[in-house]
Amino acid sequence: MKTLYKNFRLYDGTKDMTLKEGLFLLVEDGRIKTISSNISEAADREVDLHNNFLLPGLINMHVHIPANGFPKKKETDQKKLAKIVNSSRFTQKVAQKVLCNGNVKTQLLSGCTTIRAVGGVGHIDSMIRNDIEKGKIVGPRLLVCDYAVTVPNGHMEGTVSVGARTPEEFVSYIQDNVKNGVDWIKIMVTGGVLDAKVKGEPGEMKMTPEQIRLCCDTAHKLGKKVCAHVESPQGVEIALENGVDCIEHGAYMTDKAISLFKEKKAYEICTLSPAIPLARFDTSVSHAQEIVVYNSEVLLEGMIDGVKNCLKNHITVGLGTDTGCPFVTQYDMWRELEYFHKLCNVSRKEALYTATLVNASILGLDKETGSIEEGKAADFIVCEKDPFEGFAALRKLEMVVARGVEYAHPQIKKNAECEAALDNFMATL
Repeated sequence: MKTLYKNFRLYDGTKDMTLKEGLFLLVEDGRIKTISSNISEAADREVDLHNNFLLPGLINMHVHIPANGFPKKKETDQKKLAKIVNSSRFTQKVAQKVLCNGNVKTQLLSGCTTIRAVGGVGHIDSMIRNDIEKGKIVGPRLLVCDYAVTVPNGHMEGTVSVGARTPEEFVSYIQDNVKNGVDWIKIMVTGGVLDAKVKGEPGEMKMTPEQIRLCCDTAHKLGKKVCAHVESPQGVEIALENGVDCIEHGAYMTDKAISLFKEKKAYEICTLSPAIPLARFDTSVSHAQEIVVYNSEVLLEGMIDGVKNCLKNHITVGLGTDTGCPFVTQYDMWRELEYFHKLCNVSRKEALYTATLVNASILGLDKETGSIEEGKAADFIVCEKDPFEGFAALRKLEMVVARGVEYAHPQIKKNAECEAALDNFMATL
């Protein structure tokens, strides 16, 4: 099947992208065959995009599939729920179906044609990925870590991570994930904002250097890179010293950390979305306790400082949302781009480049996706307004195309409370 797309304005996702007009895009069997101002080859169908903007599908580097991020009127016992889900093959399949029809499909219809899931319940994420690849269910290109590895009482232990007590258990958990075909290994090096017990300490060390080294050595021997939840300067240094390839979240950047990033050729994944509601929303909206507000502000300012220093020192920075945290939905990747632009002082061109081709390169997929180029997968989105005048243009899409499959006028069920609170904050930037 050959489809010819015409009458669009193109931002191709490359580093030096400029607005291009008067082009045709020919897609054959899910791949971009030709981009040209004159295509004589016959197509099976033509699609007029009515002078809308066409750009690469977004890549979200930090997603937790089990949660939707909607505010809760009543807290649930997440550990108990995770235990029930993992109790049998039947409950796993039920959870898989619910998540596929909800959160996973929402990521795709919101414009994320590729996502990386960095902590889930058991092996459900890889089950979802496998069914997407087989064409059994609708979803984006999905890379998975399955459950993360930590220590007892470590970050998210008992929900999306498991706590290892002995060296043998660390090795066993990583081997188990690799056996189930994960793409990355995730470890929880430090604590987080919601489990901090002291003001100013959102990233208390949980794993020892020896445990980090064991996890990284085991993963690397099995051909997998390691990403790590880290929320303190000390944590960044120790994680990089002991083999971590990709720092999730980050913190204030020390000279030592900069040197380690360069030496190890490691990456930083910027996730501003989860810290903003807890740090900057009125507590009548966020319902956050004083210690959480304080530590969230420390984390937010630390991440911004870390990202700016990474960019200044030519260290690769990617973008993700940490979807599933409070007020961080499965459909708001566009907000992360706008935060990156306004809080980290990067141009909107650089923000889009980061959320597409840079993220693809971190995943080793830059030959496959991340930009609109001949030979790559047909992963793109279409919007009515110019995204370089504001990424809110991406909140309502005219079309999503993922590996050549079209989703015209995608409809997403949104949470009104989230939308109002996030829009109010966005208006202050």
